[in-house]
Amino acid sequence: MGRKKQGKFERPVNKGKDKRHKMKGKSLECFTEEMHDALQASLHRDDAGEAAQVKLPCPLAMWELGHCDPKRCTGRKLVRKGFVHNLRLNQRFHGLILSPMGTKYVSPADRDIVAQNGLAVIDCSWAKLEETPFNKMIGSHPRLLPYLVAANPVNYGKPCKLSCVEAFAATFCIVGFQDLAVILLRKFKWGTVFLDLNKTLLDRYAACQSEEELLAVEKEYLNTPPEKEEFDPFDVDSGRECMNLNRPPHVAEEEDDTESDGEEAGSSGTSEDDNGDVKEEEDDGGKDRETGDEEEEPGESTNVQ
Repeated sequence: MGRKKQGKFERPVNKGKDKRHKMKGKSLECFTEEMHDALQASLHRDDAGEAAQVKLPCPLAMWELGHCDPKRCTGRKLVRKGFVHNLRLNQRFHGLILSPMGTKYVSPADRDIVAQNGLAVIDCSWAKLEETPFNKMIGSHPRLLPYLVAANPVNYGKPCKLSCVEAFAATFCIVGFQDLAVILLRKFKWGTVFLDLNKTLLDRYAACQSEEELLAVEKEYLNTPPEKEEFDPFDVDSGRECMNLNRPPHVAEEEDDTESDGEEAGSSGTSEDDNGDVKEEEDDGGKDRETGDEEEEPGESTNVQ
């Protein structure tokens, strides 16, 4: 008695737990290397026309509320391609969450949180924010996005109304993981336009050391009047009506008034098609915003203040 039995059953090692601890200990250097590898794999497979999934170095998630048109929803497309997984209501996410319930803004200080635990967005309609159960989409790190301009076809040029993929990309750029932003945006024809539209702001946000500094950059940008666009009167390809600099300005104005009066009175036969086309485009755009793409892009109601 008292002797240890030989061959006693030993508890198996919990590999899943060890894996989680290993993931939490991943260094930024290792993360950056995996990110670059993922970008190269993505570029190679896109060029070769392959549809194989590219593994990202951090998890991406989304609460999908069914508000938007499935054919236009950027978040759903990322789910179909295997980049993003869906979360249930009341399911906790341990990474960064883009949500209007946040009180802090995304900043480079959040780099470690994204690298270790990933990023999640809320895919809901901008028109249905009041009925969205944000309190059931929970986590330790809710965040808001600073001022940025949308590039998606529905809300192009509108401030803050970003689509799901734009919200993912914006966060990655701000925390210093731009390669991940490129991987996701390349899945959309218009995707990389988002980086072009917001290049100055994204670069300045990414150079900040704190949330306070980032908000100061945002405030300075919003309070700076836009630069006046230089106009070359001799540029025939500018799309603008050229003016004769050899004539006095008041003469040109008189002639313009005369011509415009004539156009208003009798040009309906020649310009009706152009005006009709414009109206149709505007009407279609309004219709889209009512039925779908405002609902497609609202995945990032993260910038609601």
